[in-house]
Amino acid sequence: MTKKQLNESVEYLKNKGFDSPEIGIVLGTGLGQLVDEIEEPIEAHYHHIPNFPLATVEFHTGKLLFGFIENKKVVVMQGRFHLYEGYDLLDVTYPIRVMHELGIQKLFISNAAGAVNLNFKKGDIMLLEDHINLQGGSPLAFKNVAEFGDRFVDMSEPYDFEMREKITAIAAQENISLQKGVYASVVGPQLETKAEYRMLKILGADAVGMSTVPEVIVANHLRLPIVAISVLTDECDPDYLLPVNIQEIIEIAGKTEPKMIKIFKELVKVL
Repeated sequence: MTKKQLNESVEYLKNKGFDSPEIGIVLGTGLGQLVDEIEEPIEAHYHHIPNFPLATVEFHTGKLLFGFIENKKVVVMQGRFHLYEGYDLLDVTYPIRVMHELGIQKLFISNAAGAVNLNFKKGDIMLLEDHINLQGGSPLAFKNVAEFGDRFVDMSEPYDFEMREKITAIAAQENISLQKGVYASVVGPQLETKAEYRMLKILGADAVGMSTVPEVIVANHLRLPIVAISVLTDECDPDYLLPVNIQEIIEIAGKTEPKMIKIFKELVKVL
């Protein structure tokens, strides 16, 4: 990755009308409905943006949208990139750097995850308070990283405290049940074994997924305040583990998504 590549991506988007967005939003698996809330949308498909990776997962749409939510300029990533698709961590996090160069000052991330904490149920929403990186690498482990920020990034508080407090207040006000916990990020694409779920619980994870952590690391590298929400789509009880049903996971994500949209819209409003 070079500054020149980033500049080419940003220049293309600015010419399309992506004008100084304030907030960036990354939408996870099965969580694409927020785009319906964007006013005056401008679209840029990933395969048209210079140096951008391409989305390969069938339920990830693959476009960047610019417009207004609650009268604030936003840029929304519909379809993200994952290690399990064969990308490297620089590809996975490239869009975060592009959104930052466009001017975003805050970043919201959503994902679909499995509930490792058995007090959490499918259909719940979890606010990420911390995470465990089990992806076996770092998006900052490249030779010229110092051109983009400090090599050694503090991760003592990766998720912005102020925005988390605001989300807690919004959830209470909207009568949305909000869990809070630790997200473990694995490579995938296979789901976990019973033994792996037991391991995750011992490690202190409340939920597990295959995304988000690389983007969060890069946001911290850029000193970009970030907040993340998991929509819990399945319950990972190693003693009663049923074969996974991806279609059901997508359906539960879709049914729970309106709560996430409400939280994100209200958060945009109060920032």
